[in-house]
Amino acid sequence: MSYSIDIAPHVPLAVLWILLAASMALTIWLSIIRARGAWARGLALIVVLAALANPLMVRETREPLSDVVALIVDHSQSMTIRDRLALADKAAAELKKKLRADKSLEIREADVVTRSGDDAGTQVFAALGGALADVPPDRIAGAVVVTDGEVHDAPQNGKPALHSPLQAIIVGQRNERDRKLTVLSASRFSIVGQDADIALQVDDYGSNEQTAADVTVRVDGVDTGTRVVEVGKPARIKVPIAHGGENVIELEAKPGPAELTLQNNRAVVAVSGVRDRLRVLLVSGEPHAGERVWRTLLKADPSVDLVHFTILRPPDKQDSTPIEELSLIAFPTRELFAEKLNSFDLIVFDRYRERGILPLIYFVNIARYVEGGGALLVSSGPEYASPMSIYRTPLSAVLPAQPTGDVIAQGFKPTVTDAGLAHPVTRGLAGGNSEGKPPSWGRWFRLIGANKVSGETVMSGPSDKPLLVLDRVKDGRVAELLSDQAWLWARGYEGGGPQAELLRRLAHWLMKEPELEEERLSATIAGGEIAIERRTMAPSAQPITVTFPSGKEKVVPLTKTEPGLWRGTAQADELGLYRMTDGTLNAVAAAGPLNPKEVADMRATDSILAEPTRLTGGSVHWLVDGLPDIRRVDRGSGTFGSDWIGLARNGAYRVTAVEQEALLPPWLALVLLLGMLLLAWRVEGR
Repeated sequence: MSYSIDIAPHVPLAVLWILLAASMALTIWLSIIRARGAWARGLALIVVLAALANPLMVRETREPLSDVVALIVDHSQSMTIRDRLALADKAAAELKKKLRADKSLEIREADVVTRSGDDAGTQVFAALGGALADVPPDRIAGAVVVTDGEVHDAPQNGKPALHSPLQAIIVGQRNERDRKLTVLSASRFSIVGQDADIALQVDDYGSNEQTAADVTVRVDGVDTGTRVVEVGKPARIKVPIAHGGENVIELEAKPGPAELTLQNNRAVVAVSGVRDRLRVLLVSGEPHAGERVWRTLLKADPSVDLVHFTILRPPDKQDSTPIEELSLIAFPTRELFAEKLNSFDLIVFDRYRERGILPLIYFVNIARYVEGGGALLVSSGPEYASPMSIYRTPLSAVLPAQPTGDVIAQGFKPTVTDAGLAHPVTRGLAGGNSEGKPPSWGRWFRLIGANKVSGETVMSGPSDKPLLVLDRVKDGRVAELLSDQAWLWARGYEGGGPQAELLRRLAHWLMKEPELEEERLSATIAGGEIAIERRTMAPSAQPITVTFPSGKEKVVPLTKTEPGLWRGTAQADELGLYRMTDGTLNAVAAAGPLNPKEVADMRATDSILAEPTRLTGGSVHWLVDGLPDIRRVDRGSGTFGSDWIGLARNGAYRVTAVEQEALLPPWLALVLLLGMLLLAWRVEGR
């Protein structure tokens, strides 16, 4: 119960003030002129004014309200190292037990977690604001934050985050030491065959024991050596880019003299390999309808540097044309097939037959070129089945199909084989056969009979005879198309077909572009989820072991989504580098930016929260010194000590009932007024 005095004037308050001023002026003037009864008249005026003011006795029935305290527990990624998280949860449980013992307190809890793909870092004050968003300021007793001190949204404007004590409890050890690898900058694109520049820095926080650090470099999971960099200073390294498309470069600093975690010793950079000029050597035999298609296709790409060698006049052709008029310039066969052969990215033989123009040693050179990592595409016509077939040269050592001497001349629709349905070159071609449905593209009318001796047959013709055979020869690759009718698709005959797409895929597979590899493990991270893709020609795919940035592992089973393609997913709830492996292939993927705030410095610290807590009247305590006691303190009193923390006592309440009683009822006011007037009359009558 609470009592107070209030007024409910019968006239506007402004009028009441005017009357009071006039009454005082009149009383003072009467006193100055020494009028009799001036004081009695003043008392009468006071009674009138009091009656007009209508004073009330107010009696309130109040219900006390509990104060609200926020308990914020840091569960961000930096808390997962060593035993920080367990210690934080144990301390939070003890704090809740102490806070619940005070029945005048209401606890609001909030956890701070790391969101994958988000570089906001540890958002303690955002969690604090959310927990107390609907609480009136006069009910907030304070807040207790259990964290390692690595907070990334601490206010920097010099204003208190709360008008109640903010108390911080730091989990971890003082003066911790750790090594960190930081990628300062990296090339986004690089020419294939050249080096990508990466600027990085290795820091040993809290230690000056070492002046150099070893950094291991891996490209697409393959170790490419170790670089030595100076600790504490920016360094630049060069990484060779071997293929077009995405090159995943993994950097890992060897453990330092003291380590909290190895999570921040690793970083991943994705560099897109771009081919400056694709050098293609096209060797054509006798002219035919498909030759123009080949040339048009290759010349249409401005990035292709095409050298076209065509045999227009075979040695057995006799006429009276003078030799000096047959060509203005002698064709540089020695330069092409001996001196600069390895400078070509792709060699194409289009219906070429061996007529003695190229010495056999040149075919030996081409075979060695393939075995050393080169790419060869053979488009065959009837000449491949003849005695002058290039299969009867040393080039046969790398060719996957042996001619039988037959030429099948009949209409047929090229069909993707079971192996072809799983191979990236032919999988999903527009109009192709699938699930028992025949292909919808146009027919071809010639197939060169051959027996596959190596490689994979990905397309077939009549009676399942090989049509397109792909093979790996040591470090190189060979594709053999056993028909010269692909130009029919380009001309749109019977609806045409995906000729350009097929040849594009062939060229990319021959040049080892990662997106066309038939055996490949890859992963991408988006929306907090890891999407794992495994390509394989095998009938099944092994489960993938995912290693998280914190070191924990998870086995992810894969599901077949289409022939040759298996997929699986896992949650990416940590920032940093994820590793995937099936025991044979490896892949890496990064969640978040190159240098996420969450792993920038993972040492426990009290420096970040020192100023924000001081501005609120709070304090910072280390958990290693013991969990501080909790005390309730009045506003204006001390809020912390060496072994205790304080929460404000606000005394907030809610009024449940109000009773009012007039202090000067009308009848009493009338009696007093008459009494004062009689008194004034008697005084003036003396």
